[in-house]
Amino acid sequence: IACEHVLFADDRLPMMTTTPLVVIGVTLILAWLLHHLLKRKSLLATLPPGSLGLPLLGETLQYGPIFKTNLLGKDLIVSFDTELNNYVIQQDEKAFQIWYPESFMRILGENNIVSASGSLHKYMRNMVLRLFGPENLRLLLLQDVHSAVNMSLASWAEKQSIELKTASANMILSVTAKWLIGYDASASSEELWQFYDIGGLLAFPLNVPGTAFHRCVQDFVDLLIDELRKEKPVLSEKVAFNLLFSLLFASFETTSSAITVILKFLTDNPKALQELTEEHEQILKRRTDPNSEITWEEYRSMKFTSCVIHESLRLANIAPVLFRKAKQDVQIKGYTIPEGWIVMICPAAVHLNPTTYKHPIVFNPWRWKDISEPVGGSNDFLAFGWASRFCVGADFAKLQMTIFLHYLTTKYRWKIVSGGNMVLSPGLAFPKGCHIQITT
Repeated sequence: IACEHVLFADDRLPMMTTTPLVVIGVTLILAWLLHHLLKRKSLLATLPPGSLGLPLLGETLQYGPIFKTNLLGKDLIVSFDTELNNYVIQQDEKAFQIWYPESFMRILGENNIVSASGSLHKYMRNMVLRLFGPENLRLLLLQDVHSAVNMSLASWAEKQSIELKTASANMILSVTAKWLIGYDASASSEELWQFYDIGGLLAFPLNVPGTAFHRCVQDFVDLLIDELRKEKPVLSEKVAFNLLFSLLFASFETTSSAITVILKFLTDNPKALQELTEEHEQILKRRTDPNSEITWEEYRSMKFTSCVIHESLRLANIAPVLFRKAKQDVQIKGYTIPEGWIVMICPAAVHLNPTTYKHPIVFNPWRWKDISEPVGGSNDFLAFGWASRFCVGADFAKLQMTIFLHYLTTKYRWKIVSGGNMVLSPGLAFPKGCHIQITT
């Protein structure tokens, strides 16, 4: 019995010494859970109104300019509110960081120039600006754009009609690809833009020797050799691929859309077309040789052309939404944006703000005569981004659009023969294309 008693006592001893530890552990876990449940309850109580189920039509009318919903498998806050939009953008890489859907990131790759932040983003921007900065635009790219536009327009005039966005994409890519990957459009029977599947954003073909894509890859590797041979290269080969092909896609997809939009608005607004044409004809009259190419000074003098471009992009913004992710809990306008939540900013809410733009849904390029050109972007004009996220190719894109409009209005006439109906769904699209006929 004594032996059994000792054994029994020994058996209980570990239980008696460990029980307080278990109680303390459980208490701490419960306290932690209670703290976070209370915090979550507090945050949920101050979230904007809305439903976290599937997004519903008319939520803006039901809940106002700020509401919560579920989109892309994420609980997020949608903002049509100018004050909130401005705050989120100003807090880029502070209280908020750039964010894109997973499907988008899988296509463009990690650490691409669109999603990169901090020193890596700054380094990539500076690399791109070495090529597409003002000095190179003036000394090198201006002449190449001249050649591409003239060659394209002459070719289009020989055809019954062309689909404007498709044809413009090929024209633009012939210039961009030359400088990015050494692609010579005149020496190839293939059109490089066809290797980009817009429906899936990007769909690269197989890297098979003998194809145009394979040749582009080889040229691209040559272009990157200096960077990759550095003792401590900032960019890996994978990141460099992402950078170059993102630039290729952005260059032709966005600018070709913009050109199509501009011609649609000009077709529907004869008064604006007349003033634009007169501006370019006056430039020809001031020249000693009317057939000479546009000078940099002439390009910089095309003020009404700039007005037309900005007004077209204001009404038909190429990027329908911007995403930012909260890096911390953010309180604004009586609401809490919890850490980790996504904010979806709608540039259309900025561009159609009646406080900033009188009669905002009216195409009125003359309004820009009284507005300073948004160099580097502004709170009221997000077509090219803003601040550190201002598009590195914005000046190059505007140069191409301007040169195109100069030669189109001074040498040719055009009319839309089919399609031309523009929709935002949510991105800009022409469901039946925009087919135009060009004549001399």
